[in-house]
This record gives sequence, structure tokens and C-alpha cells, in this order.
Amino acid sequence: MPMRRGAGCKPNPGAIKERVSLVGWAAGGMASLWAVRPRTLPHDGMPDFRSAVALYPACRRLGELAWSARVPTLILIGGADDWTAAAACEQMVAGAKGRSALASLVVYPGAYHEFDRHDYPLRELTGLANTADGSGKAHIGTNAAARADAMTRVPAWLAK
Repeated sequence: MPMRRGAGCKPNPGAIKERVSLVGWAAGGMASLWAVRPRTLPHDGMPDFRSAVALYPACRRLGELAWSARVPTLILIGGADDWTAAAACEQMVAGAKGRSALASLVVYPGAYHEFDRHDYPLRELTGLANTADGSGKAHIGTNAAARADAMTRVPAWLAK
């Protein structure tokens, strides 16, 4: 759904519109990907977002809808993520070729969901509504190499 300015939603006069980027984790990452689709162009002709970053988003549904990005978009996901599968993001980005050259995908081998969380031991969650294999089980935890790369890569992406 496109965002609209309305009652209670006023632009920040101190914001530099050309410098606003979206960054989201998990469901927030998915929301960032939805927000940068060409169908959600601003209605007033003014720029809304400079770029976007999505960390371990669920890409399956967006891939089915032929997702593409209208602003440079960085997607970071763990290769071992069993909550939001990297394969779905790989398919989504590959499917956007020709419609969008604005997406960059980094898959971290061996990293699970929440790989960037500081000093968080690997653990299994159960009873989840949506997991990659439908089992309701998924793993989360820090991956030191993936975290270190993301902590360097994201600020560099946003500074472009």
C-alpha cells in the first residue's frame, strides 16, 4: 500500500529528502522492499527515498509478484537462514534483472537469521507461524564474519 501524507503525518522540514534511506530487519526489511517498488512512486513528484537496506527479509511473496526496485537496494541474508530462505531472495533478485538493476544481494554462507545481532549464541526457536520449510522451527544467532561485513557494508551503502 502506498504511503500517503494525511492527518497527523507531516513532513519533517529538517529532513533532506534526497538523503533519506530505509533500513529494516526481518519484517521491517520486507516492508522496505515493498516501499521501493516502482508501483509506490511518490504522488507529489518529490523524492522520497535515496536507497534501501533489507536484512534477512522474507522474499518469497515479493518474488512471486515480480518485484523490482526503483532505488538502490541492498539485501543481506544468511545462507543457512531457515526462517527466511536466502533462495527466495536470490530468485527475487534474479527475476528483477532487466526490470531493475538497482538490487544488490549478499548471502552469507553459514549465517542464520539475526546474524548481525551482537554476541547472541545460536539457538532454535519453535512454534513460529512462518518458516522456510513450514516446520515452525528456525535458528537465530550471531555469525561473527557476517556481522563484521554487514557492519562495514551497510554504512558504506548508505554513504553512497
